[in-house]
Amino acid sequence: MRALSIGLLLLLTASKPAFAQEATAAISAPDTAWLLISTALVLLMTPALAFFYGGLVRSKNALNTMMMSFVALGIAGVLWAVLGYSIAFGEGSAWVGDLSMAFLNGVGVEAEGTIPHLLFMAFQGTFAIITAALISGAVVERMRFGAYVAFIALWGLIVYAPVAHWVWGGGWLGDLGALDFAGGAVVHVNAGAAAVVAALFLGERKDYGRQALLPHNVPFVLLGAGLLWFGWFGFNGGSALGANEGAALAFVNTLLAPAATIVVWAILDYARTGKVTAVGAATAIVVGLVAITPAAGFIAPMFALLLGGLAALPSHLLIQWRARTKFDDSLDVFAAHGVGGLTGALLTGVFAQQSVNGVADGLLFGNVAQFGIQVLSVVAVFAYSGALTYGILKGMSLVMTVRADTKEEGVGLDVTAHGEEAYTNGEGAILLLDDEMTPSDEPAVSAEPAMA
Repeated sequence: MRALSIGLLLLLTASKPAFAQEATAAISAPDTAWLLISTALVLLMTPALAFFYGGLVRSKNALNTMMMSFVALGIAGVLWAVLGYSIAFGEGSAWVGDLSMAFLNGVGVEAEGTIPHLLFMAFQGTFAIITAALISGAVVERMRFGAYVAFIALWGLIVYAPVAHWVWGGGWLGDLGALDFAGGAVVHVNAGAAAVVAALFLGERKDYGRQALLPHNVPFVLLGAGLLWFGWFGFNGGSALGANEGAALAFVNTLLAPAATIVVWAILDYARTGKVTAVGAATAIVVGLVAITPAAGFIAPMFALLLGGLAALPSHLLIQWRARTKFDDSLDVFAAHGVGGLTGALLTGVFAQQSVNGVADGLLFGNVAQFGIQVLSVVAVFAYSGALTYGILKGMSLVMTVRADTKEEGVGLDVTAHGEEAYTNGEGAILLLDDEMTPSDEPAVSAEPAMA
């Protein structure tokens, strides 16, 4: 009997590798390796964004601005695993996924295409994280940190996840044939619309238009832009979901488009002021990356150069115009991401080439309908994101104070929200008593002066 038991045990043990090999036969090791790398690269983009945004604000708000990106790693990351992934990629309807995969139910190492399902979930989660963080650039230096945390939690589930379902999760825009390789509409138009609404809802900073609000650390801005470009190779290249021809095309286009944007942006800056600024170059990199995102796997490399150059024009002009208005989109999220994403999505409908992408032609190659579908996709996403963002902020304002008061703004949100400073002065950090840390009794601005 003992010999029989040992024999059965050996048989079961020997059979396990064969079973595992059969269950994972569809998984490709090279594809999995590339997606593991890409997921890490996209995750790096959120700390990179923190440096990019953090360098652009005044020193008294540098930590708070950077923390708005870092906290998204936690809030958006957790909620994506708990509910967001299922809402975005569950079967559901044409409008929203079901909750069949809530708490990662049924999401394991089984094949999803040629990579483990769990890895696909993680890769998409990094997109949800950075999309939420992007919005912070429109509200820095005046939105309370707790209110911001609540906002991105709600926004990620109510806005981002359903839009991702529309395009990538079997929803109505995907069924129509909308082309969005890595998130022109899902990420950038979506975040850009939310940025416009949030900036208008909060109103302008108390010093806006009264004194120069200059970047406190331009090297941080350049560092952030460089790291964003590095991470964006995973953002676009990884969206091919494999180490294949599509990844190579997206990778090369991600190199070329921002290069062209830098050149055109520098020419525009020089023509306007006689100087080429570092902040301008960093902004150009981001605009070029945003614009190529929806097109990365759908257009030929020479069209990527053209797209990158063209994308500089509307974003550059909008930044110059915005600076002369009372619209305080603090770090020009709408100009860079909203307009950049819109430009890229529309030009995808112009330059898409089936001989390159194997999916569809664009307007330039005789498919007029594709351009119309691209227009519909950006309009629908912008309208949905804008309306729901307003609803979320309005609802929040009924139960909490959303905007920092004048005293908090004056001291700076680093100290009032986090009790820390980015830089110490003299012999040490400043010391504030508890009553100085407590918000003043004056009513905080939580109404939406420009949208009332």
